[in-house]
Amino acid sequence: MSLVSHLRELRSRLVKAFVFIFVGAVATFFWYNNGLLDFIKAPYCDLPSDLRFQVDGQECTLIVTDVLGGFLLRLKVSFIGGIILSSPFWLYQLWSFVTPGLKRNEKRYTVIFVGLSSLLFAGGTVLAYLTLRNGLRLLLGIAGEGVTPLLTAPEYVGFVVLLLTAFGISFQVPLIALMLNFVGVLSYQLMAKSRRWAFFLTLVFAAFITPTQDPFTMLAMAGPMILLFEGAIQVARVLDRRRAKRDAIAGFHDIDDDDASPLDASPSNLDDRLAVEAAAPLDDPGPAPHRINGQPDTDSGPSR
Repeated sequence: MSLVSHLRELRSRLVKAFVFIFVGAVATFFWYNNGLLDFIKAPYCDLPSDLRFQVDGQECTLIVTDVLGGFLLRLKVSFIGGIILSSPFWLYQLWSFVTPGLKRNEKRYTVIFVGLSSLLFAGGTVLAYLTLRNGLRLLLGIAGEGVTPLLTAPEYVGFVVLLLTAFGISFQVPLIALMLNFVGVLSYQLMAKSRRWAFFLTLVFAAFITPTQDPFTMLAMAGPMILLFEGAIQVARVLDRRRAKRDAIAGFHDIDDDDASPLDASPSNLDDRLAVEAAAPLDDPGPAPHRINGQPDTDSGPSR
């Protein structure tokens, strides 16, 4: 396929991906006031009352400080929600752009990779949502007694979206490493050799990427990532073994019958002689019969 064809294919895939994201954003826009906002506010509303700002008896209140704040907030949530809801579809478009460079039997794993990617992203966001309450409790409680945090809706929602997105994307890293091994770019030996560095960098990455910067949230992200990366290493080990066996079999069948076999130029040691037992003597057959004109003389009577 030429470069122009590749660019056209990329443009087609990107257009389809943006269409799916737009459809997901529209669905999220109408879902905003039908439970989505309450779902986002739930970790904040579950905090103790001394950590929440209250207005007119309302125990859970987020404020907006400008005229366009509410509208821009809704657009932001809709866009992020569209990306999350449509992730299986635009991930499929991305993988479909890569598959033409793979072998025919490798294309069968497209659906598997897309499904695993979607599950890992969803698992990361769910884990982030579950740890959000503890992270908020720690951060908002640092201010001390008598200080009530006043959170604006854009700040809080942006914080939640950033945390969920960071967890979801970080859970894709082990799958990306496994994908590179699948296409032959990253070997099992290299992954196993760099295991310690990968675990250390995972801890550093979790410390910087988590918006809360607290140890609980950092370990909540780094722990599953380390387990997933170790699982990717073991899967890569199995794939490399199968690939080595398949290549060995394919290389044996590709040998031409007319190819000369390799010669062993090393000299043999003539001193290593094997002892041979002497042959057993044959039985004495007795005197040979008298022959007349080439025929045995069968007349055993006395001669006349």
